[in-house]
Amino acid sequence: MKFSVARSELSESLTVAARGLSARSTLPILSGILISCAEGRVTFQTSDLEVSVKTHVAGLVEEPGQTVIPGRLFAEIVRNLPEAAVTVAVEREMAVVSCGNASFTLKTLSPDDFPKFPEVHVDAWVKLPSQVVSSVVRQVARAVSRDETRAILTGILLSVEGPMMKMVATDSYRLAVRETVLEQASSENIEVVIPGKALEEVVKLVQGVDEVSLGVAENQIVFEMGETTFVTRRIEGTYPNYRQLIPKECETTVRVATDEMQAAVKRVSLLAQHNASIRLAVQVDDQTLSLSAATQDVGDASEDLMAKTTGQDVEIAFNHSFLNDGLAAIQSEEMVVEITSPLKPGVLKPADEEGFLYLLMPVRLG
Repeated sequence: MKFSVARSELSESLTVAARGLSARSTLPILSGILISCAEGRVTFQTSDLEVSVKTHVAGLVEEPGQTVIPGRLFAEIVRNLPEAAVTVAVEREMAVVSCGNASFTLKTLSPDDFPKFPEVHVDAWVKLPSQVVSSVVRQVARAVSRDETRAILTGILLSVEGPMMKMVATDSYRLAVRETVLEQASSENIEVVIPGKALEEVVKLVQGVDEVSLGVAENQIVFEMGETTFVTRRIEGTYPNYRQLIPKECETTVRVATDEMQAAVKRVSLLAQHNASIRLAVQVDDQTLSLSAATQDVGDASEDLMAKTTGQDVEIAFNHSFLNDGLAAIQSEEMVVEITSPLKPGVLKPADEEGFLYLLMPVRLG
């Protein structure tokens, strides 16, 4: 096997393929990239048995064939080569990677041992604008659970119905919901739970691509983006009824500049160590929101913000890390905090736009 590809294009393809490399597998073959070349096209394939990635690049193919090369090492070598054509030649069990005056020899693995790329029989396809997908995933992904014991919560609920797309994530301590109207209504309606980690990888792959085609099968999800195909498992089970968590009404509303709130919470969080909470105290007559935090044997911090407040005076406390995550997801100049009582969830949302909310369970006031 022998082929040549421009360094920048090869490096870009390897970066994409590396999204499917296994990080902790006991199977050495899964740390490799399967390379196939024929008729002016080179294909790179990776898999960790949960996610599979395949991408293509045009190249000069002198001898068609297949091989498996250590993935991360090969990508690092190519990343550091000078800007010129990179030639890869494989004989027996060795691959020679050369570019200009640089040459590397790598031991290869047998392509026969590499897992076959999944053949997915898609039941429904939807096409989504890549920028919208990226924006929505970034807003809700922080609320995805990392606890594998409740697998359904490690996923993001995606539903597409006509012109409406919605993503939902929760770890049972907070909830993020984002609805958006698509410029072009989908001809298919879908509702599926996709692993949060997989969607975060897809966001990294869609840069430079206008549209993502998403295919839903019985137990797998397919994303097609330009020259790249990304396959991941579908999470089985029923997603929790998140709607019942969202308060129907609130006693106190606080409207405040988003950047001021973000900055103040970050500052006060410095004294909310060891998972200590941040306390929010609303004084309606004074039109102020007071933030405070304390860590025993370390110290305390407080800061007052001018805010437009309505309703009742109230105090509530939140996990400082969860609160920071919610604030980071709000993309408008002004935001609203809605509080029902110190023992019920608080809600963060943009002040002048519908479609996003971030709900936080309170921490009991000490």
